[in-house]
Amino acid sequence: MRKKIVAGNWKMNCNLDETKTLLKEIKDKTNTLNNNTQLIVAPAFTNLLTAAEFLKETNIKVAAQNVHAEEKGAFTGEISVDMLSSVGVKTVILGHSERRKYFGETKPLLNKKVNTALRHGFEVIFCVGESLEEREKNNHFKVIEEQLDKSLFYIKKETWKKIVIAYEPVWAIGTGKTASAKQAQEMHAFIRELIAQKYDQATADGVSILYGGSVKPENSTELFAQKDVDGGLIGGAALNAESFIKIANSF
Repeated sequence: MRKKIVAGNWKMNCNLDETKTLLKEIKDKTNTLNNNTQLIVAPAFTNLLTAAEFLKETNIKVAAQNVHAEEKGAFTGEISVDMLSSVGVKTVILGHSERRKYFGETKPLLNKKVNTALRHGFEVIFCVGESLEEREKNNHFKVIEEQLDKSLFYIKKETWKKIVIAYEPVWAIGTGKTASAKQAQEMHAFIRELIAQKYDQATADGVSILYGGSVKPENSTELFAQKDVDGGLIGGAALNAESFIKIANSF
């Protein structure tokens, strides 16, 4: 059975005190979880050590929002896989549309980042998604296929156990707009079929595919009820412990 996952991408929010407060609120509310959903939080780099230490005795994973493609060197301001490992973090989010758009991250670069992360035993939450223009031109399936093909479809079959896919339509991130449950299911099923075609059905059936894009308690139950939607990569709603746990209880 595929793992159900609700991951909170905190983006550039929460200073150290705010991080401590939010972590405590989330931890305190985990006793209200009514299922086996895997919770993941992704604070800012400066607060990863605090988060990892605070959540050490829980089942909540801590993820980084990015990592550099190289293992070490003269890359001012960057963070390596070894740095993350040293503070207890072994999960990383890669390919987020904001990284692609604002920081020029390309498919070849993401390919290198995925390689580096997997080589060091990391779990990778890999984001894909189309713009509103691409969807309106009916190119959304092609865009997603190209994003997966250039960055993931070269890895070995057994490595897929370390991959989580997050489908995030760019037009729904931080806009308040959400793909309908039907649209989400359609794309998730398409992604799973692509993996089956490139590898096999068993591999495809084992990959958790998350939906991201203005997920909140009001729409999470309908989204998570879809056959191929295995959870969510949550933005704004993850900054409120009550909302985050409500979403996790939506299965």
